[in-house]
Amino acid sequence: MSSSVPSPATRLRALRPDWLRDPKVWRTEVLAGLVVALALIPEAISFSIIAGVDPAIGLFASFTMAVTIAVVGGRRAMISAATGAVALVIAPLNREHGLGHLVAAVILAGVFQVVLGALGVAKLMRFVPRSVMVGFVNSLAILIFMAQVPEMTGVPWPVYPLIAAGLTLMVLFPKVTTVVPAPLVSIVVLTVVTVAAGIAVPTVGDKGALPSSLPVPGLPDVPFTLDTLTTIAPYAFAMALVGLMESLMTAKLVDDITDTRSSKTRESIGQGIANIVTGFFGGMGGCAMIGQTMINVKVSGARTRLSTFLAGAFLMVLCIVFGPVVSDIPMAALVAVMVMVSFATFDWHSVAPRTLRRMPAGEITVMVVTVAVVVATHNLAVGVVAGSITAMVVFAKRVAHLAEVTAVLDPDGTTVVYRVTGELFFASSNDLVGRFDYAGDPGKVVIDLSAAHIWDASSVAALDAVGTKYAQRGKQVEITGLNEPSARLHGRLSGELTASH
Repeated sequence: MSSSVPSPATRLRALRPDWLRDPKVWRTEVLAGLVVALALIPEAISFSIIAGVDPAIGLFASFTMAVTIAVVGGRRAMISAATGAVALVIAPLNREHGLGHLVAAVILAGVFQVVLGALGVAKLMRFVPRSVMVGFVNSLAILIFMAQVPEMTGVPWPVYPLIAAGLTLMVLFPKVTTVVPAPLVSIVVLTVVTVAAGIAVPTVGDKGALPSSLPVPGLPDVPFTLDTLTTIAPYAFAMALVGLMESLMTAKLVDDITDTRSSKTRESIGQGIANIVTGFFGGMGGCAMIGQTMINVKVSGARTRLSTFLAGAFLMVLCIVFGPVVSDIPMAALVAVMVMVSFATFDWHSVAPRTLRRMPAGEITVMVVTVAVVVATHNLAVGVVAGSITAMVVFAKRVAHLAEVTAVLDPDGTTVVYRVTGELFFASSNDLVGRFDYAGDPGKVVIDLSAAHIWDASSVAALDAVGTKYAQRGKQVEITGLNEPSARLHGRLSGELTASH
């Protein structure tokens, strides 16, 4: 009789990652990593310029972030590297105090992220509504496209047919085969064409010099004093929050695209560890990169940690070993890739006339506010916060209208029953006091709350005020039908919210 217990060899095979078991997965991950690495180079250089540091600092950060997060992160196939959001936060620190303070701030931001992750900051993601998520995705697509506009203005005319050719290749090539990612084919073909034909167009090399050696670890060149700590702490905390928000939103997006779950707490702590490592290697820090993640997951079809690790590894290999070749890649090829990513990222269904006709006005408002704030500030975190606050206001306004008061007088005329229905909180309970006929009601008043729920102190205070107004006229008030949580809150706070005179 054969045993149903799997053999040690079978168990060992099951424990191996997908890319070790399936050559097809291996090929997809390797090629995806290569495409992402090529796309990372000009972005990392651009963000270095924003932060006011040498291009090598941004490239080193992208290398250490990607390699570290591949091991410690909570969302497989997500790309973390030097980002514009982080560069904008720490640029003033570098400008005023120099690179040493910037690197120290990156390390401290990593520590903050580890602490926030351990405290469960990831759980706050449940308060981000779907309309904010859609706004986040759409604003992101707009930002990715806007970032390409400078590469398409004031450039030689051959840039435009090259971009068009790159886009055409990426649309048509997958119809022939999906074995090789279309963006990689597009980059290679356009590079060969421009070099062979001697077409003079802006190249990756024009963005800045690529590093020629690996980064070496070391401590930031700052005095280890309280003064230094107070200088870098505000920037570090801002960077930690912006980095976490962008990373957790991107992780949620990848979850939706891949129909898989990820550990947001592990991702939060992992981001912190990656920034600490990056700081000790002299990098400018970073977080999840939505554009590159979309190239990896949506365009190239990567699903494992291998693609993330290889994106960082290939980045350094391309810079150090193949620097001269990479420098010849026309920016038009990478612009075409990012325009394609922008188009694929945008949720076109959300702006279709049919969808907009059916969507409640409040939901559309939240989406528009999120997009408008992100595009105006170029900061995804600010947009998400603004969108979430708008969603809360819209929700409070909608729920506030659900509280209704109806009065029924007993046939004998000695008692009136007020039936209150809906959610009682600060927005709905403020006008509750004006819904009772204090002068005209009989001696006994019953307030029936069996179809209502008390959520906060404002509602308890409003009920106390109603009771006080009836008591001043010598009338008796009885509150009935409280559910258990409401009764507990009412019992604890009733009579305690106003000072006795």
